[in-house]
Amino acid sequence: MNFNKAEFYTSYGEYCQLPPPSYIEIAFSGRSNVGKSSLINKILGRKSLARVSSVPGKTATINFYKVEDTFIVDLPGYGYAKRSKAEKARWSGLIEGYLTSGRDIALIFQLIDYRHPPSEDDLHMIDFMVENELPFVIVLTKADKLSKRQRDERMAGFREEIGYFNDIKIIEFSAVTGEGVDGIRGIIEELSEDDAVNGIL
Repeated sequence: MNFNKAEFYTSYGEYCQLPPPSYIEIAFSGRSNVGKSSLINKILGRKSLARVSSVPGKTATINFYKVEDTFIVDLPGYGYAKRSKAEKARWSGLIEGYLTSGRDIALIFQLIDYRHPPSEDDLHMIDFMVENELPFVIVLTKADKLSKRQRDERMAGFREEIGYFNDIKIIEFSAVTGEGVDGIRGIIEELSEDDAVNGIL
């Protein structure tokens, strides 16, 4: 898969705007400012395909990026306290509608800031995916900001804080050093290849 040929496809601000799925979709979820846009840019080998902002809550739409016969789906960041009630309701409907609509979602990469315990919204999102039997992997972002000792301490913390943590695939990631890029790309390629084979059959 040539990730460097990825291109922005489209974005939607309301669930009702989403067209029927045409390719498998691999989604990226996480709280505001957890580093989703930086991760997507790193995975796709681009500097500014996904807009990076220091302002939390900047992504308010579902953004689709096309890589060959696969959609990379950037979900709006959750947990931004300054959003209005109406905006939070729109976000909730958009995300929940997307995740429960029966689309061809092959996997969700759930991003969590490596440096901190998961937020209440992170835990809610994980519970939601488990309850709805949505396949997911946890990506611990900003790994370059922790020492080995700090990583070990946070891993021990996650085991206590996140249910079934030991049964979930974990990827440590840094947009600065590139740690974890090959692992995420490999998963995306494997899912895309599996879909191509199933399509032929």
